[in-house]
Amino acid sequence: MEFRGTGIGQGVAVGPVVRMAERLPEPVDRPSHLDPAREEERARASVSVVADDLQRKGAQAGGAAQDVLEAQAMMAEDPTLMDDVVKRLADGKTAERAVFEAFAAFRDLLSSMGGYMGERAADLDDVSQRVVAHLLKVPAPGVPNPGHRFVLVARDLAPADTALLDLTQVLGLVTIDGGPTSHTAILAREKSIVAIVGAADATALADGDTVIVDAENDLVVQGPDADAVAAAKERIAERAARAAAPITPGALADGTSVPLLANLGSADGAANAVELGAEGVGLFRTEFLFLDADRAPSVREQQEQYTRMLSAFPGRKVVVRVLDAGADKPLSFLNDAEEENPALGLRGIRALRHAEVILREQLTALAAADAATDADLWVMAPMIATVDETRYFTDLCRELGLKTAGVMVETPSAALIADRVLGVADFASIGTNDLTQYTMAADRLLGTVANLQDPWAPAVLRLVAEVGAAGGRLGKPVGICGEAAADPLLAVVLVGLGATTLSMSPSALADVRASLARYTREDAERIARAALAAEGAAEAKQAAKQAAESAPTPTGTTVP
Repeated sequence: MEFRGTGIGQGVAVGPVVRMAERLPEPVDRPSHLDPAREEERARASVSVVADDLQRKGAQAGGAAQDVLEAQAMMAEDPTLMDDVVKRLADGKTAERAVFEAFAAFRDLLSSMGGYMGERAADLDDVSQRVVAHLLKVPAPGVPNPGHRFVLVARDLAPADTALLDLTQVLGLVTIDGGPTSHTAILAREKSIVAIVGAADATALADGDTVIVDAENDLVVQGPDADAVAAAKERIAERAARAAAPITPGALADGTSVPLLANLGSADGAANAVELGAEGVGLFRTEFLFLDADRAPSVREQQEQYTRMLSAFPGRKVVVRVLDAGADKPLSFLNDAEEENPALGLRGIRALRHAEVILREQLTALAAADAATDADLWVMAPMIATVDETRYFTDLCRELGLKTAGVMVETPSAALIADRVLGVADFASIGTNDLTQYTMAADRLLGTVANLQDPWAPAVLRLVAEVGAAGGRLGKPVGICGEAAADPLLAVVLVGLGATTLSMSPSALADVRASLARYTREDAERIARAALAAEGAAEAKQAAKQAAESAPTPTGTTVP
């Protein structure tokens, strides 16, 4: 039997299934035999223990996982949440029930907001489970330890569990819920875990079932025959050989250069990215400096972090995205006004233009870091939709001494007028996650529409082609910094559509480098045309595969 989901990365895994334990039952709603002050003491103690544990696990995991777990720890100790718990305790409830109800109410509020805040609702559920488990003195639901290597199957996986998976034991991961941009997917991608998320029919899998987890083909195979298992193991060996191969610059088979860059969320990941072959940074997210703060960081504080990043890439390109925040990632010092549809609200360049001093200080810090290092700094603005916004940003960059100023293409508007946008900007970088979201009218954080959140959609590819063509005519670089660049076959298509650089999670660099080396520019353009001509995302991917299989095989390589 086969189950479909969304594959994360290109790996393959074979092994026995171990199901993750279900959630704790809802605490019984009964009067407490303790006074409210004693129950409050119990609740605060358990919240503190859980927050400390999340902080400790975050420090142990590092990278994106640390950011996620630290955010969860802050959720646990949110004063508003505790105030709600105390009110419920005053009504005679037990600490367990008061925590459950307060967290559930806050979770429902976040869910109703959608977007970034809606995605945080699942994280809050995990915190609630951990606090209730501590209060009840029972183990919190977590990853099992059967004593042998296994494929983990779960409804979804909490960030704390994903971050600390024992990769010597967990061969692969299958989740029933979740989408390609959930925290499970993000952390699985960062840790190179073979994973398929949103495989709704995987509820049929039972402990002990042998499965093949084929992330490249978005497929889980239950009870595969011996030939299928042998073929999967051969693919695993081939992928391991590619990862161990000497690192070379990204290029097509005919020598066309396609620099492969890293997406990074802080300077902490720079050394690992270089080790894995990153030729620079295509997306440095600066939000880590601003989120969960009650004030904007100073110019000096920012400069220190930017200098750390730039110093790790002497002589190489580092593309920094200025703060991408707004109503979907509310900051009290920027814009925390409630909006009914925050994904379409005051975010990105819109929010920064509304609070220009924050943007000016960030650009000033970047200019100072640039002057102090030898990296090739490029700066770009998020959520550009108009030429006016482009000119506003590039003029401000030049006023403050930054030599290379570009834009993120994440809206259909910017893609459709890319020739005019690139007439003003020095470069464009396509954020395929948001571009897909806005093109398909499908929230990229909602599992219910995960099937539409597919960058293979011909409508998305056509918009990428518009930007690529405009860049080609004007001689302006066009990069890809969304997760689409991490798909080895889609990476070939994107180059065929005009992308000049690709940026991705460092763990994906080896697979993409090997894929590009199999095809010439002429091949890439022909494969891209085949994908563009398809009716839907699945058909586009299949058409690209068929076109790729017909390409001549360069010496010393094999067509996947």
